[in-house]
Amino acid sequence: QVQLVESGGGLVQAGGSLRLSCAASGRTFGSYAMGWFRQVPGKEREFVAAISLTGGITDYADSVKGRFTASRVNAEKAVYLQMNSLKPEDTAVYYCAARYGSRRFDPATYDYWGQGTQVTVSS
Repeated sequence: QVQLVESGGGLVQAGGSLRLSCAASGRTFGSYAMGWFRQVPGKEREFVAAISLTGGITDYADSVKGRFTASRVNAEKAVYLQMNSLKPEDTAVYYCAARYGSRRFDPATYDYWGQGTQVTVSS
């Protein structure tokens, strides 16, 4: 059982930066791969980034490579998403998710989800 609480969303102009944080409960945080996903109204939830149990391996959607960076600090039970050079098309609700075991890219394979945080990028 894992509880996830997100923060850091907001309104930013194109070209700006935001850092999303996800704080997790539970004593086995280090046993979960973590993922970031996003969703806009009327569209499917899409993969953004994933990070391995120890943080040594990360994967990114092609649309965010070179701009977004995922990280985790297991001792703090936290995962982060640094978003730079933001574009209007990045506007979405961003979700933190946890999956027991190794990382995956399908949102249906994740076991726990945060409440979501709105990111709006203006032009």
